Amino acid sequence: MIAIIILGIIQGISEFLPISSSAHLIIFRDLFSLGKDVIDTELALSFDIALHFGTALAILIFFFRDFWNMVTRGITKGMKDSEGKMLWYIIIATIPAAIVGVLFEDIIEDILRTKYFLIALALIFVGIILYLVDKKMPNNKVMNDLTIKEAFIIGCSQVFALIPGFSRSGTTIIAGRILKLDRENAAKFSFYLSAPVVIGAVVLQLLKCDLTIIVNNAGIFFLGMLISFVTGIICIKTLLQFLKHYDFKMFMLYRLIFGIFVIIYLLV
Repeated sequence: MIAIIILGIIQGISEFLPISSSAHLIIFRDLFSLGKDVIDTELALSFDIALHFGTALAILIFFFRDFWNMVTRGITKGMKDSEGKMLWYIIIATIPAAIVGVLFEDIIEDILRTKYFLIALALIFVGIILYLVDKKMPNNKVMNDLTIKEAFIIGCSQVFALIPGFSRSGTTIIAGRILKLDRENAAKFSFYLSAPVVIGAVVLQLLKCDLTIIVNNAGIFFLGMLISFVTGIICIKTLLQFLKHYDFKMFMLYRLIFGIFVIIYLLV
């Protein structure tokens, strides 16, 4: 139970902070063997579905009013409305990651999932890029200032998140900051984009897994989902408040320290 709770917390935090949820789940579960005695290879895929479903639910609940306004106004008023155009921006920005994810996710996962040195290096590299981009770029745009082209560019950056260690939120925030979005709006747009991507990933994983495994281990999956949901809600709110006053230096330092620790662990 402790291992399941810890993995749920890791998913809830790392899904939204720019530190890579896939890298953390791989390192803690596969490299550090956290929960391996409970979650074997057969259960791993199904358990990941539960964790991702929890974070997907966190996004939908936290931003329910925003999504509701986007959908209703996007359908009735289209691009003429400031909230309505966000719906179409999100749809357009989701296309690149959806296509690449469906076609190449399994190949990338099979090749890179056990490349722990590469994952550690990705944690370090993207952390440095995030800090440098954030430090250099001005904070003079909000989401409504984005064009369709810019939304699509941010969406394309999600493709790199298929590589463990890059981070979906990290790459989209970097792209948003390059396009001069302020920190809070870059993070918020990243959260908006995560909703269809995470939900789509859950649906794809459900199609792959044996549903009887989920039914037979409902308690384990429900606990993991609940913990990732609660942690995700707290993390979203905390990050948006944090970025009103601070930059991404703390996340760069964490990625550096964690990446170096993993490398040392592998060498020793």
